[in-house]
Amino acid sequence: MPRRARLSVAGVPWHIIQRGNNRSACFFSDEDYQYYLDTLNEQARKYGCSIHAYVLMTNHVHLLLTPEEKDSVALLMKNLGQRYVQYINRTYRRSGTLWEGRFRSCLTQSEEYVLACYRYIELNPVRADMVVHPREYRWSSYCANAEGRKNKLLTPHEQYLKLDREELARRKSYRALFKAHVDVNIDNKIREATNGNVVLGDDRFQAEIARTLGRRVTKGKAGRPKKIIEI
Repeated sequence: MPRRARLSVAGVPWHIIQRGNNRSACFFSDEDYQYYLDTLNEQARKYGCSIHAYVLMTNHVHLLLTPEEKDSVALLMKNLGQRYVQYINRTYRRSGTLWEGRFRSCLTQSEEYVLACYRYIELNPVRADMVVHPREYRWSSYCANAEGRKNKLLTPHEQYLKLDREELARRKSYRALFKAHVDVNIDNKIREATNGNVVLGDDRFQAEIARTLGRRVTKGKAGRPKKIIEI
């Protein structure tokens, strides 16, 4: 069965997950994490992708970004992935694949879900019991978005900027998102949309993207359509 074409619209935020092959580790030292971030910065600028949030876990990566062009994300992820695999194979004298096939992704509705994706991404180390608070994890965007640490990789999304016009107040509002009760339903929606390559948003947003792409953008029902029996 041919795989579904990826949903791709310029100017709409994407949530991306890329996992190590068989969920094996893809980062082995601090130098590996830093090389990935440096290469991500270089390739994102080259292909016109604004990075809003990220976390590099031991065996997978989460990114929240907005592409300038329809093909920007595909080009970014292809070249980033190839460059990083070459680096790992050269550094550790290994060969073969590192990533688990295609990266997973979903188009994300700005008003409803972008800030939820920020939080979902930056809370990954907490959910994995690696740290108690996201600020304790070095390889994420939390300290930049929440506490103002300089990070040349990041471009704030419009919804982040709308938290407050004043920078210190905006960071305070952002930190408050992490103190609020985590909505498990929203987290599940983010996870399911990303793994399923469908649109994360309300009915209106889904219909808008479907019209733009001329195709279904939500999860289909399992099984074959029922036969109509004429009497």
